[in-house]
Parts: sequence; C-alpha cells; structure tokens
Amino acid sequence: MSHQTVSRVINGAPSIRRETRERVLEAIRRLDYRPNTAARALVRGRSGMIGIIGTARTLFGPTSIHRSVEDAARAAGYFATSVSLSEVTVRALSDATEHLMRVGVEGVVMIAGNDEALEVVRMTRSGVPFVVVEGDLSRASVTVGVDQVLGARMATDHLLDLGHREIVHVSGPLNWAEARARLEGWRQAMSAAGLRPPEPVEGDWRAHSGYAAGLRIGAMRGTTAVFAANDQMAIGVLRALHERGRRVPHDVSVVGFDDVPEAPFLIPPLTTIQQDFDAVGRRAITAVTQAIDDTVPQRLPLVIPKLVVRQSTAPPPAT
Repeated sequence: MSHQTVSRVINGAPSIRRETRERVLEAIRRLDYRPNTAARALVRGRSGMIGIIGTARTLFGPTSIHRSVEDAARAAGYFATSVSLSEVTVRALSDATEHLMRVGVEGVVMIAGNDEALEVVRMTRSGVPFVVVEGDLSRASVTVGVDQVLGARMATDHLLDLGHREIVHVSGPLNWAEARARLEGWRQAMSAAGLRPPEPVEGDWRAHSGYAAGLRIGAMRGTTAVFAANDQMAIGVLRALHERGRRVPHDVSVVGFDDVPEAPFLIPPLTTIQQDFDAVGRRAITAVTQAIDDTVPQRLPLVIPKLVVRQSTAPPPAT
C-alpha cells in the first residue's frame, strides 16, 4: 500500500475500504507501530501541545485544577507540558512562557489566584492564546472558574437556615480574587438576612492561620458559627475550638470550602462547599482550543459549586 493510504487510516479518514483498514491496523498491531508526534507536528505545522503554568502548588484548589487541566488536555487529544512557579514575578512568568514557546505549545493555561499573578498575565505578550483559570474573571480576556460568591452564599445561607445569627468569616489572603469573592458572598448573605456582618478574620489558606483565627473566635462567646474560606483553615479552626472547650457543632458550627478528601474523616466530618475541578479543567481546555482554532472564545459560564452537609453544623445552642 502507499504511505498516503496508511496515513489516511491512521488519521481516521472515512473513505477507506473496510478490508484495507483492517490490513493496515493489523500491521500496526504486529509491528507495535506508534506515530512520531514530532514528525507529524512538522508536517501539520502544529505541535498538539498545551502549556500549563501553575502557582501555589501546595494548596489543594490550585493543585486540583492543575490536574484537571492536564486530564482535560489529554482527553482532547493534546499533550500537556507544565511549568510550576515558586514565585510569581514578571521575570518568572516571562521565563516560563519563553520555555513553553520553545517547546512549541499552541496555547497556555495559567492557574493564577493572587493579584500579582493576574497582573503579570495582563502584562504578558506571549504570541499564543492565554487562558486564565481560578483568577478574577473580570481582569483577563479569556477566563474560566467557579462561582465563588455563590459558594460562599450557600455556606452562609446554610448556617442562617439552621438559626445562626453570629457567623464569623475566616477569609483567605485578600490579595487573592477567590478570597475576596468568598468574603463578598458571606457579606451578601448576612446583609440579605438583615444582619450586620462582624469583622472577618484574615488567614493565609493554611491550617495554622485557621488555628490562630479559631483561638480568637473561641474567646468570642456570642459567636455560634464560623465559615472558613477553605478546608485547611477550617481544620485549624476545629483544633482551636477544641482547645478552647467549644464543642463542634454543639457550641459552634463550622463550614469550610473545597471539600478536600479528608473532610468526611475529620472529627466531626466537615460541612463544606464542593468545587467541580474537573468541569473547570474541561472549560479551560475548551477555551484554549477555541482560541487555537481561531474561533472567538465564548464567555463560558461559571461552574456552580455544591454544598455538602456533614456533622460539623447544627442549630445554635439554646439560650
């Protein structure tokens, strides 16, 4: 057979006779043949590669999104190559982008959470489509993400529905778009219930900062509920309240955000907001492939989070 016929079989052309296709496929199996992706990229002028730039890889949310983007890229027929930044600076992002351009990526997905990362992305001119995941959806041209405000409202409304009125929020660092969005959702829910939100306690996403916040909250005798901006800080709050002699959920209810794998196994199991990271990854790849194909990227809707109720929340103690 001609190499053109073999190529058409490998690329799934529909106009090949059944007998011919079966002979080619049998030869491929017998020879254990695999297409040379580098050679195909030269012929087509396309690499079939998508670059991923990650930040904050020690945090559950960004790490989960990074994995979901890699999985979605493979499912869409692309190879994913990643660069993780230990610090987010113009130089670091420029170097990462240059590295990805040298290996021939057709588009880049940036997992950016804090303001510094978003500002660096806004200033970067890469020459290939650039999609931002997890950041402020108003500050980049092509972005995807979860409805963080809605998730925070779900968490706060759950506590309000149980009868709580003194609900303290342990926020993430306020130079992160997600932290500000979750803070805003908590404030919206409190205001909609006719309540004045108390002063939030700012953390840094880590359990230690949640523990420090929990020690402060444990001394506030009027507080009956805590909404922590992520599960790691909620874990710290649980430990601190225990040390303060405040029982969860009998004295104080606690809600987290993210639904980490350990959440169902804590004492008590943690009520939290679940984010569909797989949906975020799929939407990121949809956006970047649309841009690669010169299709005007559609403004994709925010992913809707889900409230997962467990045993860390209950009605407030009777007064």
